[in-house]
Amino acid sequence: MFYEGRSYYNALETQLAKRMSHGFQMQGTFTWGKSIDTSSATVAGDAFGNSISSLQFFFDPKLSRAPSDFNIGRTLVLNGTWEVPSPKSFTGPAHWVADGWQLGVIFAASDGVPFTPTWGTGDDPAGTQSADDWAFPNRLGGPGCKSLINPGNPNTYVKTGCFAVPTAPDHPFYDAHCDPHIDPDTGVPVFPFPLCPNLRGNAGRNILIGPGITSLDFSVFKNNRIKRISETFNLQFRAEIFNILNHANFAPPTTPDNTDIFDSSGGGTGVAGLLSRTTTTAREIQFAIKVVFFVTCSIALPSRLGPGRQCKCLNPSSSAQIHGQPHERAVKLASVDIRIQ
Repeated sequence: MFYEGRSYYNALETQLAKRMSHGFQMQGTFTWGKSIDTSSATVAGDAFGNSISSLQFFFDPKLSRAPSDFNIGRTLVLNGTWEVPSPKSFTGPAHWVADGWQLGVIFAASDGVPFTPTWGTGDDPAGTQSADDWAFPNRLGGPGCKSLINPGNPNTYVKTGCFAVPTAPDHPFYDAHCDPHIDPDTGVPVFPFPLCPNLRGNAGRNILIGPGITSLDFSVFKNNRIKRISETFNLQFRAEIFNILNHANFAPPTTPDNTDIFDSSGGGTGVAGLLSRTTTTAREIQFAIKVVFFVTCSIALPSRLGPGRQCKCLNPSSSAQIHGQPHERAVKLASVDIRIQ
């Protein structure tokens, strides 16, 4: 465990709301932030599947300074409800069918979490002599490499052509510092000049951003107020559809199976950048019945009722002993919410 970690968070948070009027209300929130740290792992283990599990540069933690494993740059959430008006000319069964409808919608969109390009994990090509080894490739520039990902492509989400095994700047450096990994059978170096596997690549921690998340949930409610039971008794039928568009929200590539750009010999893995998991479920439809009723009473305090008097609620099974200063008000004594799915 190291105690020299650093963490920073800055954000802009905004909210816009339309209060209920004409049966319609809407609210929107937007957060634009960034969390930066030198390590997001915990003592108990890796809290995030995209983490580089061990502190690689304990001698200089600033080398690991990058967006946090849980960083989400932008988040937008919109929600709204609409109480559908019913025609006033309807009576009887027609009025019951057309009255009490309510529509709801929740839309959420956010950026993905970051992850780290690696190579040869498990075979320690960088020669760290660690049981928890990680090697970092070089990030290349040039045409097509301004962005390192292919949005919308789950098979090759990462542009593998924009990475390379680290290379030595010149032959003297290679001869003095690089491990060529001589093949014991052939005597041929696995990494000939200028490849230098034990040189740390310039591709840093969490430089890639995983797929974002988009979700749209929709609900339809039918309120049936039964005044014969109580003025506030409501038998509500609910239909809720989660991820109504059935949009696939992919998780970032699995670490290290699909974040390794190369194998330990410097060759392509064939599965780098593969998106094989999702973060949200497919479309789900839920039907439910919700029973809501309130027990209320009008309270008159002792100065008006006299000593020892009680205020009886409208529901004869409930009562309240009165204490306090002279005042009259209506309060809710009980609320029962039963949900059957």
